[in-house]
Amino acid sequence: MGAAGPTRLDDAGLRVGVASLGARDADLAGIVARHGPPPLWARPPGFATLVHIILEQQVSLRSAEAALTRLVAAAGELTPHAIVAAGPERLLGAGLTRQKTRYLVALAERVTDGRLDLDALETADDDAARRALLAVVGIGPWTADIYLLMALGRPDIWPTGDLALATAMRTAKRLPASPRPDEQAGIAEAWQPLRAVAARILWHAYLQGER
Repeated sequence: MGAAGPTRLDDAGLRVGVASLGARDADLAGIVARHGPPPLWARPPGFATLVHIILEQQVSLRSAEAALTRLVAAAGELTPHAIVAAGPERLLGAGLTRQKTRYLVALAERVTDGRLDLDALETADDDAARRALLAVVGIGPWTADIYLLMALGRPDIWPTGDLALATAMRTAKRLPASPRPDEQAGIAEAWQPLRAVAARILWHAYLQGER
């Protein structure tokens, strides 16, 4: 990490990254030729986005949105203090699962007592930011990586274990089966230091029906 802090991917950087990867990887270039460049899919950094990503774990995006709506209705607002004040019983009463309720309350408590400084993550290097997130109950590698990739805009994050990426990678690379997480990581090494750009290209292909 240099003096200016970690690089944050923006629209201009995404365009440059897409062109660079297209010149290096014919399969990614083919996706861009068929469907155009991917969106940035940026999310604002902070507590609300991290909560949303936790709610997206292992469910459809529609289910996550419905859970988010119920959560806001139960807590009144999407802030750490509001979640702590609502408490587990009110969240459970709003239809959140016991597991997700435990995760969200643990996150809110960790933010309110200062053990997790979300603002500090924006200037931390990738490894340090990832370690801080993984220390929170309910935040695993996928959740941490999606936050780094979409909310912090880090350009070289590969969210190993993402099912849509595995499917898109299988199709793009003409593999006999969806690659295991270690196989995904191995293939993605060729896309350094732009693995987050490659992920966006593959997500784009998946959403366009290349499955």
